Amino acid sequence: MEEEITRPAQPSAATPTATPATAPAAAAAAPAAAASPAVAGKLGKIGIEDFLKVEMRVGQVQSAEKVAGADKLLKVMVDLGDEVRQIVAGIATVYTPEQLVGRKVVVVCNLEPRKLRGVESNGMIVAASAGPDGQPVIAGFLEDVPVGARLK
Repeated sequence: MEEEITRPAQPSAATPTATPATAPAAAAAAPAAAASPAVAGKLGKIGIEDFLKVEMRVGQVQSAEKVAGADKLLKVMVDLGDEVRQIVAGIATVYTPEQLVGRKVVVVCNLEPRKLRGVESNGMIVAASAGPDGQPVIAGFLEDVPVGARLK
């Protein structure tokens, strides 16, 4: 089954700030060769042991809705194969809830839960920061990858 690639909604004029749902994801999603010099200089090298501690899995978005009182946050329910997780992601300036439903995403699964605007988030959707405003671009797949598959 091929996935249809859709362009994100036009970004708003407001410049987004990095949120826990997107900031570390940019480093994880972008290959080192594509990293900007500013980012590459700030991040130290890690050993394979540290990288292997990060559990990233394929998830499929079941539903998404805006977080009340927050312009940039979406509450996203993601199927990880063996469970459905609630994740709060700072991507609402670029993606509408309708654009996300059915989409396969990369999820960091072993983060400590935290509350954003009173809503608990149990993971992170991986996204790159693109363009001069650092707009989030969700990492995805060209091939059909099963829900729950581990990234390594």
